[in-house]
Amino acid sequence: MTMPRSRSFVQVDVFSTLPYRGNPVAVVLDGTDLSDEDMQRLARWTNLSETTFVLPPTVPEADYRLRIFTPEAELPFAGHPTLGSARAWLDDGGTPQHADRIVQECAAGLVTVRRGEDTLSFAAPPRVRDGALDDAYLDQVVAAFGITRERVLAHQWVDNGPGWAVVRLATAEEVLALEPDLSLIPTAMVGAIGAHPEGGEHHFELRTFAPGAGVAEDPACGSMNAGVGQWLTASGAAPSSYRVSQGARLGRAASIEITADMDGTVWVSGAATVCIRGIITL
Repeated sequence: MTMPRSRSFVQVDVFSTLPYRGNPVAVVLDGTDLSDEDMQRLARWTNLSETTFVLPPTVPEADYRLRIFTPEAELPFAGHPTLGSARAWLDDGGTPQHADRIVQECAAGLVTVRRGEDTLSFAAPPRVRDGALDDAYLDQVVAAFGITRERVLAHQWVDNGPGWAVVRLATAEEVLALEPDLSLIPTAMVGAIGAHPEGGEHHFELRTFAPGAGVAEDPACGSMNAGVGQWLTASGAAPSSYRVSQGARLGRAASIEITADMDGTVWVSGAATVCIRGIITL
């Protein structure tokens, strides 16, 4: 058994320029010598949507390796933990191999993170499942959301690892009004997106429900925004660059920017600010 020792620990607020209005991620900056059980125990204790552990890379292309845990299980990839952990690693003195980008190794593969003046951006990983939802699952989702199928403009699997699916409603107002009964979809990883009126700062409102990961509602979800961004930009349902607001029902003010390059790569961007620095004994 490894003896406990002190390790650097931070919490990073992701996807908001307003203090403590985004989505927090806990980051242990030295995850070496920790077992899977150690990591899961801490993630359950922090009770945040994700807790991450930074480790040495196992491939030469990567700057570091990241393991990502919800209170219930390990994820192969997650968006806001990717940006938050990159910010934590940089602030801790990490030096990437390339000045303009960071390469993160995780269970889903290599993820590129670009450095901007005030934001970080990750390249959306490939989806492992896409296409329309089957009728039975869609019926479950709309029943849990307390709406009828007629209000669903479109629906899609947007799964890049966690298991995401999404339904598109007509308006942001409809999305914000949802009062889902998650007991009807206890293993689901599902979201709802709707358009804001034209002329505002944000194009869409997104809500993300993850009872399957032990998180009732995620205040700002990078991985779902990544998969939804790939779907909407490729289908022409959204412009190649747009902004999403998220978290209002939870008292948050997240802002996520989606940009699709000419080659089809979708980038998910947002602010990431270290709010808590300290030492944790593990």
